[in-house]
Amino acid sequence: MISVESLTKQYGPFTAVDHVSFTAAAGRVTGFLGPNGAGKSTTMRVMVGLTRATSGSVTIAGRDYRDLANPGLEVGVLLDASAQHAGRTGREILTIAAQTMGLPRSRVTETLARVGLTEAEAGRRVRDYSLGMRQRLGIATALIGDPRVLVLDEPANGLDPAGIRWMRDLLRGFANDGGTVLLSSHLLHEIEVIADDIVVIGQGRIVAQGSKSELLAAAGTLVRTSDVDRLARALHEAAVVTTPIDGGLRVDADPELVGETAHRAGVVLRELRAADGAGLEEMFLQLTAQTSREGAAA
Repeated sequence: MISVESLTKQYGPFTAVDHVSFTAAAGRVTGFLGPNGAGKSTTMRVMVGLTRATSGSVTIAGRDYRDLANPGLEVGVLLDASAQHAGRTGREILTIAAQTMGLPRSRVTETLARVGLTEAEAGRRVRDYSLGMRQRLGIATALIGDPRVLVLDEPANGLDPAGIRWMRDLLRGFANDGGTVLLSSHLLHEIEVIADDIVVIGQGRIVAQGSKSELLAAAGTLVRTSDVDRLARALHEAAVVTTPIDGGLRVDADPELVGETAHRAGVVLRELRAADGAGLEEMFLQLTAQTSREGAAA
C-alpha cells in the first residue's frame, strides 16, 4: 500500500503540491489524474525519493522509499520512458538493473518475454526504439525485481491499441494478484476501464478521490439548454448547486427535480440525463474546470 499524508512541496514561493493526502491500496489500481501542472509528477517523484518533500510524508508498505535496502525488489517505477541510455541495448539496460538488484541473468530473458520485446529488439540500441518500445522497456525495468508496488507515470504513452490492451491486462493481473498499482495517465478512457479507485488533483490540491463507481455515481445531472442563464437562476432560487459545462450545466440534484424546475421556469431542455453516463472524461473536466492551467488563466 502507498500512503500519502499531508504532502507539501514548495519551490520558493510556488507551492507545487499542497497538503495532499490519499492512499493506493493493495489489490487495486489507483488512477492518479489531473491537468498539466497539477502536481502529479511532483507527487510521484517525492514518492520514489527523487524529490524531497517540504513537509508531510509518503510511505510504501509503511516505510519511506529511501529506507528500502533494495527498492527495486519492492517498488517498480516508471516516470519517464525516454530517460534511458540511448547508446545501450534494451538487454544491457535490463542486465544492469538485474545486477544492481542482485538478480540472476535469467530474469532478464524472462522479463523481456513478459513485456513482449523480442530477442532482435532487445539487441537494438535504445536510440533506435520507437516510443512504444521504450515504454515496454521501462515497464520491464519496473517489473524485473518482481515488486509488490508499481508507480507508473503515463505508461501507455506511445503504445498502439494492441499495446494499450496488453498493458491494461498486465496491470489488472498484477493488482488481482495482490499488488498495488498507482497509475497516472492522460488517457482517461484507459483509466476508466482499468482503475478501481481515482484520485484527482488540481493546482496541487486533491479535488476528488474515492472508488471509480462512487465518483461517477456522485456526478449529479447533466442538462443542456439554449437558455443556460435562465435555468441556472431558477436552479439557484431552488437552492440547487450548478456548475457550467459546455452548452449546459452539471447539477447537484436528480434529473426529476431539474426537469420540474426547468418546466416551472419555462426553459426548454435539449438534454437531461444522469451525469454518471457521461463517464470519466466528463467528470474529470467538471472537477478540474477551475484548476487546469487554461481554466486558471481564464
